[in-house]
Amino acid sequence: MLAGVSVSWYTWLEQGRPINVSVDVLDSLARVLQLDSVECRYLAELAGHYDHVAATAPVDVPDWGRRLLTVLEPSPAYLMGPTWDYLAWNDAMARLFPTLTSLPPEDRNLVWVMFALPETRDLIIGWEAEARQVLSQFRAETSTIRDDPAVVSLVERLRATSPEFDEWWGRHDVAGFHTRLRRFLHPTDGLLIYEYQQFVVSGEPDLRLVVQLPVD
Repeated sequence: MLAGVSVSWYTWLEQGRPINVSVDVLDSLARVLQLDSVECRYLAELAGHYDHVAATAPVDVPDWGRRLLTVLEPSPAYLMGPTWDYLAWNDAMARLFPTLTSLPPEDRNLVWVMFALPETRDLIIGWEAEARQVLSQFRAETSTIRDDPAVVSLVERLRATSPEFDEWWGRHDVAGFHTRLRRFLHPTDGLLIYEYQQFVVSGEPDLRLVVQLPVD
């Protein structure tokens, strides 16, 4: 009843009959059964919709994630979801980019922040090179969920907002993550140089931990 499907249909699903279950129904079942991200992924794999459903599974920030962000002070750090949304961050990250704390939830996304906010262009030295790298990596890492409504909506908004994003998105450049130095010209702290690191969290496949290590 909660998922909005009939008993017969649900029974056929459990029996593995070829009933072509839809993504919406899988989402409803996952919500009602309170599946976590790993269970949502496994359900989607069984139903043949893994690529589409993986990004729509709710991503919760575990308690240890917030403690880890605190422990990483004074290095700016944050947790990122599968569609590159900022899920949580520490005080050092809020100091590095104060605008992040005041953004509406729908704009707390790394790609949106990179391309849509003028403050980012003023903050990052060599913005164009960094923006191109971010875009190429985002395309590569979200290729399997490119039809997900969240990704489609984000891309549409960015193409309408940023001329650079609109132009570069059409080039289909892809790249993997690589450790690099990122330089900031902070309005209060002056020149800041960080070593940019990213980690995929074991047991939490939808979480990425990004840490910026201070460099003298």
